[in-house]
Amino acid sequence: MSFSPLVDELIESLRCLPGVGQKSAQRMALQLLERDRDGALRLANAINESVMGVGRCEKCQNLTEVDICRLCSDEKRNNGQLCIVETPSDLLAIELSNTFSGRYFVLMGHLSPIDGIGPEEIGLDKLMRLVSEASIREVILATNSTIEGDATAFYIADLLEGQNILVTRIAHGIPVGGQLGYVDGGTLSHALTGRKPIDG
Repeated sequence: MSFSPLVDELIESLRCLPGVGQKSAQRMALQLLERDRDGALRLANAINESVMGVGRCEKCQNLTEVDICRLCSDEKRNNGQLCIVETPSDLLAIELSNTFSGRYFVLMGHLSPIDGIGPEEIGLDKLMRLVSEASIREVILATNSTIEGDATAFYIADLLEGQNILVTRIAHGIPVGGQLGYVDGGTLSHALTGRKPIDG
């Protein structure tokens, strides 16, 4: 069944969200149009403003609407520790565990040569500049426990070899194939506390 062109376009647009299929998109679209037009306008405005105004932090690559994000501007953070994560949702998950008080670097993905994603695409040149300019004593590799995440962690560990920096990898509690954004705070806290150095 087809609705009007505008309704069909709204349904199709909602399908760009992860995990949203045809039926879910249809329910969302009809809910917004039938019962919550104010909410629909607020959503449309928030999406438009975010897409136009949100960029990446100049230091850590996290999503922000200012040049330097709130975490990088926080003088209370531990400058000696740098936690490397794949996505902003991974960063948020670690922050919610209340275990880590250092700095972050967000890769915005992982190495995947088959998809054309190499070191430059995930900002490893920026990461190496950050490491050379800051007084970092430990780099914590908190990439996901996937084949790509592990490969990215080992690649970064190789880059940091000889830098006189302790390189550790989160361990314990993160399931193989799991993603940090879906792991509970207690498990993340255990993983951060039980991190260990990476063997070359």
